[in-house]
Amino acid sequence: MKLVFAGTSAFAVPTLSALHVAGHQILAVLTPPARPTGRGRPLRSGAVAQRAQALCLPLHQPPKLDADVQTLLRALAPDVMIVVAYGLLLPQAVLDIPRLGCLNVHASLLPRWRGAAPVARAIEAGDAETGASIMRMDAGLDTGPVLALARWPITPATTAAVAHDALATLGAKLLVETLPTYANGQIAAQAQPSDGITYAKKLHKDEARLDWSLPAVTLARRVCAFNPAPVAWTQLDIERIRIWRASATRADATAAPGTILSADADGVVVATGEHTLRLLELQRPGGRALPASDAARGWNLLGRRFY
Repeated sequence: MKLVFAGTSAFAVPTLSALHVAGHQILAVLTPPARPTGRGRPLRSGAVAQRAQALCLPLHQPPKLDADVQTLLRALAPDVMIVVAYGLLLPQAVLDIPRLGCLNVHASLLPRWRGAAPVARAIEAGDAETGASIMRMDAGLDTGPVLALARWPITPATTAAVAHDALATLGAKLLVETLPTYANGQIAAQAQPSDGITYAKKLHKDEARLDWSLPAVTLARRVCAFNPAPVAWTQLDIERIRIWRASATRADATAAPGTILSADADGVVVATGEHTLRLLELQRPGGRALPASDAARGWNLLGRRFY
């Protein structure tokens, strides 16, 4: 098939690579312009731009999908446009250009978790599973009919980092399997049900501070959901402690929420609003992330309180 690909972040890279390996003709790759990042703020292209360049694919980096971009797309006359973690809304004029429409790889089981952060929100909510959806796009936010779904289990130890990589691979495989039957008219897109719709709002740094009055199971989910970003944290005196991994226990605690109950080879155990939370990986200011047992060695924690 003749394709145009639109994507930005690392989540989209496996799909771009899989389409290339499958032998589809990728007429153009659309991705936003390079942006200043890191120390010194040098301009740096995103993961999709870097992969497109490595594959020697035609790369275009428009800041918006304006009339010039639409003229380019019409001239290319693609069979279908594939959109994965692109970050720009497609106007109706763009949606109408490909002969077979625009398909999106989305990291949830639609209609659950439409929106910007479906992986993290599924983990935070305690969902037992998530997955990848192939959707034919319309003008709404992740509202189009679904062509295919693939499920993926979430465990109490699943972090957003692990789920992100797994779903990127799963979505790429599902799309490559779906495209031939879609092109041949052998798949009927199914309208999303009106029941079960949820929205995954974008993650914000102010959410990442742990509220120790909450139940341990809720806190453990947030730690997993905010790994790798924005990373859960708490305050200990003047230090901001980042928490990369944690697990809920069923043990009761009578101490005030946030009180450190133990610090040993099994981690650092903290009282919460309900049961206790075992911290498994910590990071002190200026240091690197360490197993909590190592981070706590020589650090007087017993009886102190996170807040």
